[in-house]
Amino acid sequence: MPDQKKIDPFKPQQPSIPGVLPSEAKAKPEAPPPPEYPGSPQQKAPANIKLIAIAAVGALIILAGLVYWSRSSSPRPAATSANIAGAPAATPADAPKPAPSALIGPGPVATTEELAKPWSAKRFLFRNSVTGQPEPAMVVRLPGGGYWGFSLLEPFGNCELEYVTNLDKLRTDYRFRADHPMVVDPCNHTVYDLLRYGGGAANDELVRGVIVQGTGIRPPMAIEIRVDGKQIVAVREE
Repeated sequence: MPDQKKIDPFKPQQPSIPGVLPSEAKAKPEAPPPPEYPGSPQQKAPANIKLIAIAAVGALIILAGLVYWSRSSSPRPAATSANIAGAPAATPADAPKPAPSALIGPGPVATTEELAKPWSAKRFLFRNSVTGQPEPAMVVRLPGGGYWGFSLLEPFGNCELEYVTNLDKLRTDYRFRADHPMVVDPCNHTVYDLLRYGGGAANDELVRGVIVQGTGIRPPMAIEIRVDGKQIVAVREE
C-alpha cells in the first residue's frame, strides 16, 4: 500500500481553499528597525555636525576680532591739508641758508668794515702757486691799524693752525699766559705771537709770528696784504 502521511491529531491540516495560499506561504511582515541607544552611530552623526558648525562659527568670530584689532591698532597716516576740506595749506619749512663761500685769493678777501676792530679776523682761501689748490688762510686786524695775512697750514706739515682769542684756553690747554690773542698749532702745541717777528724762509728774513712756545720750525707762512679803498686784498704768499 502506498505510504500515507501520518496525520498529527494535534496539528490538523489546514483546509485547502482554491485561490488562497497556505499560511506558510504568506509574506512575513518586515522586522521593525532596531532601537537606537545612546552613543549609537545614528545619534553621533547629528551631534558631530552640530559641533563642527559651532566650531566654524567660533573660528569666524575670532578671525573677525583679530582683523578688527589689527586695523584699529595700526597707526593711521596723518591727514594732509589736501585731504581736509578747508584746512590751510601747510607752509614748507624754510630751507637752511647755505654758508657763504669763502673768498679765494689772490684778490679781495675782506673789507675794512669787517675788520674794523683790533684783533678782528676773517678766514679765506688762498690758491697755492705750486699745486693750484686753495688752502685755508686768515687775515687779522692788528692793534696798530695794520693787517697780517698768513696761511693756516702748519709750515712743512699737515696740521691746521688756530687763531685763539680766548686767553683762558691759552692758559689751560697750552699752559701759556698771554695778554692778547695768539696763533697755535693744536698738533704740537706750538704758540705763535702775532706782535713779534721771527726767522722766515731765509735766514736774514723776519716774519711776523715768532715762536714763543713749542717745537715749531718757523712762523706761519706770510701772505702779503694790501688795502684798496675798502677792499682788503691778498696779493701773494711768501
